[in-house]
Amino acid sequence: MSNQDHRLGVSEVNLVIRHLKIESSDAKKIEAAISEIDSLYGLDGISFDEKSHVLNLAYDASRLCLEGIEDVLAKHYMQVSHDWWTRIKEEYYKFVDQNVKDNASHEPWSCHSAPPKTNKKR
Repeated sequence: MSNQDHRLGVSEVNLVIRHLKIESSDAKKIEAAISEIDSLYGLDGISFDEKSHVLNLAYDASRLCLEGIEDVLAKHYMQVSHDWWTRIKEEYYKFVDQNVKDNASHEPWSCHSAPPKTNKKR
């Protein structure tokens, strides 16, 4: 898949996919939150499974993080489920998002560079 297959601001290298269970069942709140999340810079795709109440997200973790998405959900009086499995996934997702963001801004360094050229005659 090339970068042209993604939305503006999404790099495939930093693309992550997340699945979060949501506690709210109000369809209007869910639609409003999805609409606002869909307009965030760095988001590649969003969908909601009404049967299982799972929000499926794909975004560039160097530009957007799970906490930003949770802020939008809170603004619409929605929250991530409090069951143990969702909490474990949520903490893992936050850890990986921060790691991707840190690595995206890190300047690579290597001590195995070529030695400087000398002008010695043989």
